[in-house]
Amino acid sequence: MAAKDVAEWMVEFMGQDYWLYQEIVVYEIRDRFGEDYVYINESGNLAISRAVLREFRKLTEGKLVWERGERAWRPARLDEAGKRTAD
Repeated sequence: MAAKDVAEWMVEFMGQDYWLYQEIVVYEIRDRFGEDYVYINESGNLAISRAVLREFRKLTEGKLVWERGERAWRPARLDEAGKRTAD
């Protein structure tokens, strides 16, 4: 299992819901793939590993944006092409 496999699973997990909430997916990753793909961040919360996020960004470049307020990824709108984060 590699970070790319976990990132591909994240894309599949998002499926037709069109929103991928970090708080939900991080626990799914830990339970399905193990502790190697998550870590405890500086705020003391469980977070997705940087390697997985790097691969996820490659797979979803130009397709998804990060909604800070929702702490979730969602499909990019036409006016957001090329952005990684929503304003």
